[in-house]
Amino acid sequence: MAIYHFSAKVVSRANGSSAVASAAYRSASELHDDRLGRNHDFSNKAGVIHSEVMLPEGAPERLNDRSTLWNEVEAGEKRKDAQLAREVEFSIPREMNEKQGVQLARDFVKKQFVDRGMVADLNVHWDKAKDGTPKPHAHVMMTMRDVGPEGFGKKNRDWNSTELLKDWREAWSAHVNERMAELGLEGRIDHRSYEDQGIALEPQHKIGPAGMRRLDRGEDAERADDHRRIARENGEKIAADPRIALDGITRQQATFTIRDLAAFAFRHSDGKEQFDQVMAAVRASPELVALGKDGRDQERFTSREMIATEAKLERAGDELARGAGHGVSVSHRTGALETAEGRGLVLSGEQRDAFDHITEGRGLASVIGYAGTGKSAMLGVAREAWEREGYQVRGAALSGIAAENLEGGSGIQSRTIASLEHAWAQGRDQLTRNDVLVVDEAGMIGTRQMERVLSHARDAGAKVVLVGDPEQLQAIEAGAAFRSISERHGAAEITEVRRQRDNWQKDATRALATGRTAEALHAYADHGMVNAAETREAARAALVDGWDRQRQAAPEQSRIILTHTNAEVRELNQEARERVRASGGLGEDVGTTVDRGRRDFASGDRIMFLRNERSLGVKNGTLGTLEQVSEGRMAVRLDGGSRVAFDLKDYAAVDHGYAATIHKSQGVTVDRAHVLATPGMDRHGAYVALSRHREGVQLHYGRDDFTDQRQLARVLSRDRAKDMASDYTAPSDNDRARAFAERREIRFPELAREIAAKVRDKAKGMFDGFRPKPAAEKASAPKREPMIGDKPGQDKAIERYARATADIGRMRAKGLPVLPHQESALRKAGEALDAGRPHAARDLASALRRDPKLIEQAAGGNTGGAARAMAEEQRVRLDPEARAGRFVEAWQAMQRDRATLERAGDRAGAERMRGNMAKVAGAIGRDPQLESALRRRAPELALKLEKDRAIGDALAKSLGPDRERDRGLSR
Repeated sequence: MAIYHFSAKVVSRANGSSAVASAAYRSASELHDDRLGRNHDFSNKAGVIHSEVMLPEGAPERLNDRSTLWNEVEAGEKRKDAQLAREVEFSIPREMNEKQGVQLARDFVKKQFVDRGMVADLNVHWDKAKDGTPKPHAHVMMTMRDVGPEGFGKKNRDWNSTELLKDWREAWSAHVNERMAELGLEGRIDHRSYEDQGIALEPQHKIGPAGMRRLDRGEDAERADDHRRIARENGEKIAADPRIALDGITRQQATFTIRDLAAFAFRHSDGKEQFDQVMAAVRASPELVALGKDGRDQERFTSREMIATEAKLERAGDELARGAGHGVSVSHRTGALETAEGRGLVLSGEQRDAFDHITEGRGLASVIGYAGTGKSAMLGVAREAWEREGYQVRGAALSGIAAENLEGGSGIQSRTIASLEHAWAQGRDQLTRNDVLVVDEAGMIGTRQMERVLSHARDAGAKVVLVGDPEQLQAIEAGAAFRSISERHGAAEITEVRRQRDNWQKDATRALATGRTAEALHAYADHGMVNAAETREAARAALVDGWDRQRQAAPEQSRIILTHTNAEVRELNQEARERVRASGGLGEDVGTTVDRGRRDFASGDRIMFLRNERSLGVKNGTLGTLEQVSEGRMAVRLDGGSRVAFDLKDYAAVDHGYAATIHKSQGVTVDRAHVLATPGMDRHGAYVALSRHREGVQLHYGRDDFTDQRQLARVLSRDRAKDMASDYTAPSDNDRARAFAERREIRFPELAREIAAKVRDKAKGMFDGFRPKPAAEKASAPKREPMIGDKPGQDKAIERYARATADIGRMRAKGLPVLPHQESALRKAGEALDAGRPHAARDLASALRRDPKLIEQAAGGNTGGAARAMAEEQRVRLDPEARAGRFVEAWQAMQRDRATLERAGDRAGAERMRGNMAKVAGAIGRDPQLESALRRRAPELALKLEKDRAIGDALAKSLGPDRERDRGLSR
């Protein structure tokens, strides 16, 4: 089970440590200590599966010898309290085998330590716990002085930076998660503290095998004692209140597996006995809800709190959608459109449909738009219409840069959702009935936060407009709220890409938006925009080369470098900055301490702001160019044109801004983008990264990450869409349970019986009115398929199904692939229908095929005709005589059509019709009741049946020979 552990300490003489002794112990070897004149022999130590000294470029080869290395380190330090080495220890996921674990450690050590100039002594231990389970981890001892061809020089103080340690911790988390995803292994780790994650548990220290052995021997082991104390106390908390564990697990995922639960319990318990207690407590908790199996055939679970949150989100959305008090008059809409046209902005047909959709009176509206389709431009026109009507328009987004882009593109004053929520909690900036709240990049917002926003807007009587793309970057927190709301209430869709200039690039963006990542990559490769190198390092260099050439050839164009991890961003920033320096684009370096550690800045540097600061008018992700810098002050020209100056003692959340993570780029538009692909990417990240540009994009990758373009396409096509607990609903056969669930605001009727059975003894009165039928009563009860009209709420389910059918029909009419969220919406609407009556969705689908006019009627809320047609389909399906009557009618119509085609001389058309009729005849045998009824109506089919001949065979024979087959026999 993958757990996060990454700790660092210093090997110092002040506490009696020896670098040689430490290295001997960690490598399970015998080393001679020249300073002490003795041998340190730990060669009997078991569990060390890999031991290696890794040298940076330019270091003398003699340091490859462990004894020479650490004796030179000792000889170079004269103080009695000298710091000799830095040691980092990290856990390796148990899901990996030994080879994978060693490679994981080696790659990380080389990139983070050796490439920075440190000599690293890596030792991978594959110890066993008392219960026989593996405890894989790595120890890395690193030198603290710069090293050159002659040996060690001065100590490098930058390596002591607290920010650097934070970067390492985050980089390890990203590195492990990338490799786990690449290997197809379950489980992910998180470097953040529990407090940052909002989990009510005390974070645990990590101890190594030596500490555990000291504890087992009864020796003083304060760190191990503290570790076990925290684990034990956390286990006691969970056993007493399992909701703590469920809350912790569902912070970032709405549903989870038993494996996820076991990993959490293992980390927050002390020993097998308490682990079993914790697992038993959570499994028996009335707050745990089983959802059924996912696509990998794994059982999935959620918490009642998550179900309740989704129910509250659904209710808030429903109540907002029912509101009708925020419409814009025709005159004001027309005025806004005419003003926009005067500026040269003419909305496309899809943009106009979206404009009409969001300026209607409903209190909730959603717009789904592919990347670069002009959503912000459309919102700018809508803002003017709303303001003409007298509404105040506010903007919000999850990230600061997304809020900034919304404001820049639409003119809507915007801020982060966290900032809005903080103000609301303080009683400030409250929404009113006169407000329209536009939420951009809504797909990145988790269920809990979305529920809070919609509930606040509902209570205030405001209107909410959600804008985004469920296929772009997924929510950081649990859930897929925007997708769920769009499926439930419908959304205007904008699929016409306007950002890219070339039509083939627009097509590539549509391919990315619809999950056809490989198709998009092939298009870019055909135009020379996908570049392979032997290693990631070489790919990085090639990317920066291309970026630098374009920078100098077209300085007026905007550009950005994108990649997946912060560690890669730092490397790219450094290399890009060196190119700018070489071309004379930078002033004199000034060494400055900022939040992320010591950095060199110079006039001309690209700068990224990393924290929202309203007083400066900057947000997390804002970019600018450094105009002046001193050790304590900066002056920056922002890309938007304004200038800011600040003291670093007041604001130091800046870093070089040549490169950025893909997450920071969602919503950004530039002329050219340069992307470094790494194994942690998926199709959502690839979609964002490859759609930021107007003119072109260059994608680079190393063959040490991806062997070829096929593997690149496979990795970048991985679907990691977030789920909702409601995605795992299944039909229920208990109407009382369904009614109970609806009263309790639980969207999952089939779960109501389980929940009630688990808690009714503990919470008397909680389930008043709920009495499941005894098993015997269920068994003896006559089975009847309910007829249409038995279940309240049927009209809403029909409307949702028809709306989803209409959306899919429009996509197909445009020649576009159906989007995953549209297929999901149709499936979920069908499941809702089938929850009321088996096969209801099948009957409605049949009714809509027979009379397509019913689709738009039902989608618009007029469901009467669809309900009647659906009831008729059910009647026909259940009555063999009715099915036979419909068959005879259809067969006679096909006979007439075939005859018409033959008279017109259309032999090919007539033959196709004959083939269709043969297929229909062949299917009769699968329905014995229909076959029996048709035998009685043989005369209507112009058949004289032999006694034992099947009617399907007789109909097929009546069609005559297949002309193609007949020609083949007569040769």
